[in-house]
Amino acid sequence: MKNLLHLFDKTFLKFILVGIANTIFGTAIMFVLYNVFNVGYWSSSAANYFFGSIFSFFLNKYFTFKVKTWNIAMVLTFILNIAVCYFIAYGVARPFVNNFLRDNPQNIRENIALFTGMCLFVGLNYLGQRFIVFKDKDVK
Repeated sequence: MKNLLHLFDKTFLKFILVGIANTIFGTAIMFVLYNVFNVGYWSSSAANYFFGSIFSFFLNKYFTFKVKTWNIAMVLTFILNIAVCYFIAYGVARPFVNNFLRDNPQNIRENIALFTGMCLFVGLNYLGQRFIVFKDKDVK
């Protein structure tokens, strides 16, 4: 139980604050591309994470996890974490929602899948950033 509580400390709250700002920014990009410009599911969601990840890296590095060090391995690990979380979250969300809501129009299913993937991504990304990218031993 103590280990579980350790997951939800002040870094989690800061991560959520950064995530709220990042989500507003990235979600606007994703849904405008998908619904206004008719950009496909994968491209719309990828644009969200491409632009949002740049924003997120700097805010989480300096504000959330207070990491002072800088090296290429950290940047590459961050990129890998984002990519793995993205493909898992959206790769799971789309077939799950399509199966669950198969009688609904495609645009409804894909909008719900985009939202579901976004939620899955947040959880996976927090775990990856906290325990892999910006490990406690690097926090100053």
